Amino acid sequence: MSKKRILLLGATGSIGRQTLDVLRQHPEDFELVGVSAGSRIKDLEDICKEFDTVKYAGISLPEGPEHLAQAELICDEDQMVKLIEKADFDLLVNAAVGFRGLKPTLAALKKGKDVALANKESLVCGGELVLAELEKTGTKLYPIDSEHSAIYQCLQSADPKEVRRLIITASGGSFRNKTREELKNVTVAQALAHPNWNMGKRITLDSATMVNKGFEVIEAHYLFGYDFDQIDTVLHDESIIHSMVEFEDNAIMAQLGSADMRLPIQYALYAAKRPVLKEDHPLDMTKALTLHFRQMDFERFPMLKLAYQAGRQKGNRGAVFNAADEAAVELFLDEKIGFLDIEQAISRALQEIENVEHPTYEQLEACDRQTREFVKKLYS
Repeated sequence: MSKKRILLLGATGSIGRQTLDVLRQHPEDFELVGVSAGSRIKDLEDICKEFDTVKYAGISLPEGPEHLAQAELICDEDQMVKLIEKADFDLLVNAAVGFRGLKPTLAALKKGKDVALANKESLVCGGELVLAELEKTGTKLYPIDSEHSAIYQCLQSADPKEVRRLIITASGGSFRNKTREELKNVTVAQALAHPNWNMGKRITLDSATMVNKGFEVIEAHYLFGYDFDQIDTVLHDESIIHSMVEFEDNAIMAQLGSADMRLPIQYALYAAKRPVLKEDHPLDMTKALTLHFRQMDFERFPMLKLAYQAGRQKGNRGAVFNAADEAAVELFLDEKIGFLDIEQAISRALQEIENVEHPTYEQLEACDRQTREFVKKLYS
């Protein structure tokens, strides 16, 4: 049996690094043929030296080293799409962060290639465009987010008509036990201290504001085809149950696991098969004696409520939501605005930026730029 050829975007981020670890564990099944690493040239060099099967590598800089092991180097702001055009691969792992991940997702699907998706913005911003390409090409999306992987696992062999609702769990982030009054003066360092997961800065902040959970609701709608009325969220402090599915007979199936993203990554790479996975701290239920659940409070977490509204409105609402969040998070990390200003920026952008009902990619791109400029001017 031939090896599955992998093209990995965002190789130096958290998901990218853990994807490389899965590939290390299963060299008999996978071959890394292409990789992108943003602007981290040294990391890219190290990856190409270790994985001598890499034929194409990309960075988003105008120039790079003259020699990069055996790989052809692509230096370009649009390098991820150019990698997709040049490389001969079987599966794209899209671990890029932000709106820029949408274009390569669409490019891979148009090329007739399946996508293992960690870039939630592809569906939050361009869900309708992605669905259109999936239908046109017959390609597949395999979810990498732990919550969506959990739902995907629970839905295996299930009749979609028997599903009552999807239940997405949420840790509540670093401020889950604080009141809104207590959030007014929280610091960047406090916001980045997630109680359960070790993630990048933006996703950690998005967890604290619950923006990330709102994105996951929208993503679940496009991944699994259920109406927003059938997608619920519940607070679950321990992050052991990653999500659940409730069926019409009242049975609830849940996927449990440790806080290790290699499990959902490997499940996506293998297209729902379960070979051995070596974890540092696999889940031991004898040490997790109590699981806590709380009803979601939409007054405490207004961004989640707003995400449901944006998801139902469709059009460019997801793109506006995402761009406003990206811009506001950047301002907060630079200590130019307060924590609650992130929510204000998103709300204002959704009020002020005009909706386009059936946007093209170019219109979404323009909307992304317009929204970022709006948020920056809001606090200049």
